[in-house]
Amino acid sequence: MKIGLFIPCYVNAVYPEVGVAAFKLLKSLGLDVDYPLDQTCCGQPMANAGFEEEATRLALRMEELFATYEYVVGPSASCVAFVKENHLHILENAGHVCQNSEKIYDICEFLHDVVKPTQLQAEFPHKVSLHNSCHGVRELFLSSPSERNIPYYSKLRDLLNLVKGIEVFEPKRVDECCGFGGMFSIEEPEVSVCMGKDKVHDHLSTGAEYITGADSSCLMHMQGVINREHLPIQTIHIVQILAAGL
Repeated sequence: MKIGLFIPCYVNAVYPEVGVAAFKLLKSLGLDVDYPLDQTCCGQPMANAGFEEEATRLALRMEELFATYEYVVGPSASCVAFVKENHLHILENAGHVCQNSEKIYDICEFLHDVVKPTQLQAEFPHKVSLHNSCHGVRELFLSSPSERNIPYYSKLRDLLNLVKGIEVFEPKRVDECCGFGGMFSIEEPEVSVCMGKDKVHDHLSTGAEYITGADSSCLMHMQGVINREHLPIQTIHIVQILAAGL
């Protein structure tokens, strides 16, 4: 399988180590991975702000860059969910048939559902609290939504259980929003911060040293709360844990 690695703009600009870890992790599993140069934003910020048409050129550019790949894989549940759920109608309105929506995966979804590794080289001897982001839970189904009466599952937890030395915990309100929500955190900052504080303290109650999840945006929001309140916990992207030691 030939994989095109999709690195969202904020990961590239603010958390490049997450992109590096994603590349190393996929390569360590013997996969054929390429990073297409000149990647741009997927268009989510424009669409979320009410300017969906402004995302058309970005969606077309992404279609062009990833046209030759069997899979498109990225370390961001929210950006992957946007491409999967929104590029279809954005490009349809532009008279183009979207190809990426059928082959794009969050990296955890891709590992769990397609690659299905039985072991990893990673070792992370720490206590971590698992953060379920809204897009990951309800659009990509990375874990079971708490509001539905279905058996518990967590693809993120399944992958973390392959890491040596790790202890995995989950907060009481297992998939409550952290308050980031993209434009929501800008338009309703007071509410967003209060939600972030509640979420971080819920994670703290587990006794974990780290909060981990599949969205750098959520982790960034919670890290801001942690820094302002000088709390004894840190955030780390799940890919960094799965690639620890590579």
